[in-house]
Amino acid sequence: MNYYIIIPAHNEEKFIALTLDSLVNQTVLPAKIVVVNDNSSDSTSNIVLDFITKYPYIDLIEKTSALLHLPGSKVIQAFQTGLESVDENYDFIVKADADLIFPLNYFETIINHFQSDTTIGMAGGFAYIEKNGTFILENLTDKDHIRGAFKAYRKECFKQIGGLKPAMGWDTVDELLCKFYNWKVITDATLKVKHLKPTGANYNKTARYKQGEAFYTLGYGFFITSIAAAKLAMLKKKPYLFIDYMKGFWKAKLDKKPLLVTNEQAKFIRNYRLKKMKEKIF
Repeated sequence: MNYYIIIPAHNEEKFIALTLDSLVNQTVLPAKIVVVNDNSSDSTSNIVLDFITKYPYIDLIEKTSALLHLPGSKVIQAFQTGLESVDENYDFIVKADADLIFPLNYFETIINHFQSDTTIGMAGGFAYIEKNGTFILENLTDKDHIRGAFKAYRKECFKQIGGLKPAMGWDTVDELLCKFYNWKVITDATLKVKHLKPTGANYNKTARYKQGEAFYTLGYGFFITSIAAAKLAMLKKKPYLFIDYMKGFWKAKLDKKPLLVTNEQAKFIRNYRLKKMKEKIF
């Protein structure tokens, strides 16, 4: 299977060489790697250019956007810039971060999953972060959720869900829409990806409010948002984040922010979330 990898990058000189090195040494190589350098002020571009001299399937695109790092919109706009630069001769496409080290059999294993079942629309591994000299699971989400740092989409699924939404919540709505259209989402616990920079390390308080806005635009409603916000705050071991998330939700509701999904999809999402909650309780 042919696969393309698109990597949005902003000031990633500390990590991007490690990421690219893990990609060019995969047991099954990508047909294309596109790095979108989004307004970096460090040597990110030069590092990528060094790789391009050795690996012709790597491309670099320069993009200029606002300096403020808000989750969702900025990274997906950069991804979209990369997507517009490639053809459609791929079987699956990957959105990857620039601060990862992939196990060398990562994409061979992903290919095996996609080939084993044509109804699998998305596949991915798990993120591990360094703590006290060892890498441990970055336990921020359910085990059936693929982290936004390394999403692999079958082309037909990617097209049907309408690509990626340039808003916070993009890496949740994509999976929910997969399920809406009856695609399977597969996570493989054997695929341990080293995540070199903790999630949200650069986010400010405005970004934390954005999480609550995301819960609203996903169509969760107040009840599901309250539970999701409490759970996420506890997973991050920062209970005060619950208040920020709920403030963001109510602000989005009062401002009548448009949803990322249709009313039919929002109803499906609420029912799906409630079903999952009941399964965990009972």
